[in-house]
Amino acid sequence: MNALLDKLFIRYSSKLSVVRRVPVLGRVAHRLSHRLLPPDRCAWVRVRKGAAKGLCFKLYPRIAEMIREGRPEPSLQEALTGHLRPDMVFYDLGANLGFFSLLAARLVGPKGTVVSFEADPEVAQRLQGNVEKNGFMNVQLVQKAAWSTSGIVAFSRSDQSTSPDRAWGRIVKSPVSTQPVLKISCTSLDDFVQTHPRPDFIKCDVEGAEVEVFRGAMKVLSTYRPVVECEIHSHKNKELLEPMFRALNYDIRWLVVNHFIAVPRD
Repeated sequence: MNALLDKLFIRYSSKLSVVRRVPVLGRVAHRLSHRLLPPDRCAWVRVRKGAAKGLCFKLYPRIAEMIREGRPEPSLQEALTGHLRPDMVFYDLGANLGFFSLLAARLVGPKGTVVSFEADPEVAQRLQGNVEKNGFMNVQLVQKAAWSTSGIVAFSRSDQSTSPDRAWGRIVKSPVSTQPVLKISCTSLDDFVQTHPRPDFIKCDVEGAEVEVFRGAMKVLSTYRPVVECEIHSHKNKELLEPMFRALNYDIRWLVVNHFIAVPRD
């Protein structure tokens, strides 16, 4: 019975989301869906279309349809397929369940390297399972946050009731006493590359910490000149990052309103 429910939710979740927007009926449908599918129940889903076709992910059924159809962030998928080549090194900052890590692992091939940073310990464990399920030997999981310095930071986990894949976890500089946080390890990229392969491409999706990440990667950017794709989570971060990259002799192109790609001019 559970397997049948999983398949139905995976196949029709977009249609069910329309029902959830209907007054009264939507609230009933929302409560019923959470009762039938508790947040800790997942199913294996194979991507059917796009650059990631054939890859498998263990997903919460209510959010699986988009990945099954190969639709996550098409502009980022296009950037990866356009820039990644065999033998390259790809850094995935904020890897979550690994859709882009696994796509990159396919693109860089067995002699390339993918380094997946995921701070949330539960999500990191699920990411490792996805890597193993797909048989990739070229993915290195780093259970740390990328940050401006190396050490320990406070991390607020994403609420699973609103984000079943816990995609919105973030570092908090000044946590309030009522806010549950984890103490997690962090590293600057400038420190990390001292003992690890240097990146050819960096993808950054770190829920507002993007300025801090690149403050800790100035040597990486100025010396090794990786291509960077970054999601911006505030207008202030946009105002800080654009001049930072331009000063480092990067060309910036906005893929969508909150995603840019920075390519070194040299």
